[in-house]
Amino acid sequence: MKLPAPAKLNLSLDILGRREDGYHELSMVMLSVSLCDGIELNLTPKPGVLFSCSDPDVPGGEKNTACRAAALFLKRAGLAETTGVQIFLEKRIPSQAGMGGGSADAAAVLRGLNELTGFPLPEENLFELGLQVGADVPFCLAGGVKLAQGVGERLSPAPELPPCAIVVCKPPVGVSTAEAFRRADERTDGGKDYTGAVLAALKTGSLEAVGEALGNDFEDVMRLPEVETIKERLLHAGAVGACMTGSGSAVFGLFRDAKDAQACAFALLPEWHDTFLCFPVPRSV
Repeated sequence: MKLPAPAKLNLSLDILGRREDGYHELSMVMLSVSLCDGIELNLTPKPGVLFSCSDPDVPGGEKNTACRAAALFLKRAGLAETTGVQIFLEKRIPSQAGMGGGSADAAAVLRGLNELTGFPLPEENLFELGLQVGADVPFCLAGGVKLAQGVGERLSPAPELPPCAIVVCKPPVGVSTAEAFRRADERTDGGKDYTGAVLAALKTGSLEAVGEALGNDFEDVMRLPEVETIKERLLHAGAVGACMTGSGSAVFGLFRDAKDAQACAFALLPEWHDTFLCFPVPRSV
């Protein structure tokens, strides 16, 4: 079985504070896009999870979200002693981009294995298993446009994004999520409620309003020069808004005209090789 694993973008990301359990309370509007990893699954009579990837730098085993998701699924479904799975990952979503590539892979594995084995687990069990793998996996299982709260596991419907094309560009710079959270904890301004602004803009049905409302607390506290440069290029090329996604370092711009977006992507590619043209994808559930 072959499955797409769509990436996600954050139209907004608000860090509301540190919780008693040490995690941070977040409020985000997230969007699935057509940039996908590819997952191929094959059941085997020999128990265990075998993993291979188009990118030799991607590890397998416990360090890999797809492998962890598969092992958790087989155990919960009562198949771990009798059934195994071979996973092949065609890696297209850049790593350390804030696009949820690992979470997307895990979600695709959970959905695919549930179908291959005759749907032994109800939807809510898949979401429970997904959260054990990573905070973004529940969203990647749901897809579409969602309000995500908590650590990202509490999902609510959100208005659809107006039709648009999206250019995503990841600079070759890493972002320490721990450092970004530390800087956010040191803020004294309390944040800007980007999520409330994006939800209000989505309700208007205006892409321009959404573009103006985009915002990310991680971007604000990290202030990466590369991110600012790419945003300026996207806006100069006709994007109605641009923003960093997740903890970075990928940046995206929303374009009303797909031809303008394509021209922008081609212009950015020589300087930033991880540049992609993509589109919103509908919700899964």
